[in-house]
Amino acid sequence: MDPTAAFQAALLGIVEGLTEFIPVSSTGHLILLVDLLGFAGPPGKSFEIVIQLGAILAVLLLYFARLWGVLVRLPTDPGARRFAGAIIAAFLPAAVLGVTLHDLITRALFNPWVVSVALILGGIAILAIERALPEAEVDAVEKIGIRRALLIGCAQALAMVPGVSRSGATIIGSLLLRLDRRTAAEFSFFLAIPTMLGATTVSLYKNWSLLSWQGSGLIAIGFACAFLVALVVVRAVIGFISRHGFAPFAWYRIGIGALMLVVLALR
Repeated sequence: MDPTAAFQAALLGIVEGLTEFIPVSSTGHLILLVDLLGFAGPPGKSFEIVIQLGAILAVLLLYFARLWGVLVRLPTDPGARRFAGAIIAAFLPAAVLGVTLHDLITRALFNPWVVSVALILGGIAILAIERALPEAEVDAVEKIGIRRALLIGCAQALAMVPGVSRSGATIIGSLLLRLDRRTAAEFSFFLAIPTMLGATTVSLYKNWSLLSWQGSGLIAIGFACAFLVALVVVRAVIGFISRHGFAPFAWYRIGIGALMLVVLALR
């Protein structure tokens, strides 16, 4: 295995694990980093698809007890049914738009210029909302109603534009709809599971004829790094957000977006 390619695969996996569950856009970072590194991964997007599954597995492992408890209590517990109903309702907008617009968005918007601008605009939006944050009314995922969840799902659908950030759009929508910071972050984690699995399924279907397990060693490195890093990030992010809010992520987005615009302009 080429040591340079192995290092690049590990770096991309680390970036996926670091960025998937915080409001800075994992897809945007991967697009920028692949462009900067000139990374030539396995064909058919199998590398990108599998490292996302590593991040999903981390959330499933960390929240397994809670998710299993919801599943077991569904027949008898109204709170469990509200939890499941909110996740399903919030997932639907992205599912519908993802199936219908996947090819168009991939062709037209998956480039470093779009990502850089979206990072900056998203950072400005987070700062504006943090400074005029409405008073929270919902302090637990189990208390999110269907209407509120559907509106959060509409916000999440904006993240089909690379650089917007799935977790960022979800969290901003949640804050505007009066979820507290902790609940907004947790709901984003739970909503990531069906959303990312759905996106992975669509990508697999669209690229099935191109898929190849050539370079499986690189895929394994990226998967393992994404999984291990996501385990740490998901554990840490709730505490960080509770103490510092979302403004640090906003400033990071603005800084990295501006830096990338300079780099792209000087090429």
